[in-house]
Amino acid sequence: MISEVEKIINYQFKDKELLKNALTHSSYSNEETDKTSSKNNERLEFLGDAIFDAIISEYLYKLMTDVEEGRLSKLRSKVVCESSLAKCGKHLGINKYLRLGRGEENNGGRERNSIIADAMEALIGAIFLDGGMEDARKFVLNTFEHTVELALAGKLNTDFKSEIQERLQAQGISEITYRLDKQKGPDHNKTFYVSLWANGNMLGIGEGQTKKEAEQNAAKAALEV
Repeated sequence: MISEVEKIINYQFKDKELLKNALTHSSYSNEETDKTSSKNNERLEFLGDAIFDAIISEYLYKLMTDVEEGRLSKLRSKVVCESSLAKCGKHLGINKYLRLGRGEENNGGRERNSIIADAMEALIGAIFLDGGMEDARKFVLNTFEHTVELALAGKLNTDFKSEIQERLQAQGISEITYRLDKQKGPDHNKTFYVSLWANGNMLGIGEGQTKKEAEQNAAKAALEV
């Protein structure tokens, strides 16, 4: 498995355990009988999220020398998001190599965007720890080259949260709140329900497998109204 993934990502790990951990979901490690040796990709995901953000930010900053901060932020948010991470992860086939618990596997976790996106961030973090920023930058820019091109051409999916915020602020409304109303299901297969409020009025509701996804769907619902 390790050698196959290394071929896919075009990077050879010196520390193979880093790659194994990056592909290990918490549901898998939670089912391990030897808890002392159980590791998952959550810490690597935390690191990879920051590295991914920094690499794309630097790339856009150097590429678009005459573009103001607001425009750069919008472009970055379209690249550094769950949907683009998941799409690239599926394109590479990373989801085929994820180590999932039986429950998550049976509930379609291998195709779940949030899990694939987390694994991609963990993979970026693992490459950074193993080879340094230059190797991480090379992987990110090669993997997300087409995504960045689509963002620059305005052809990526809209960030509904940013769009609704801009529209409301243009109307003089600055108090925007996303409320987590409820969540259902076991830890490995939760559904979150979120409502969007502004100035005491509910504008939209949404649900998703993550809070971020539910918030985006609530913002989308508000825009449609």
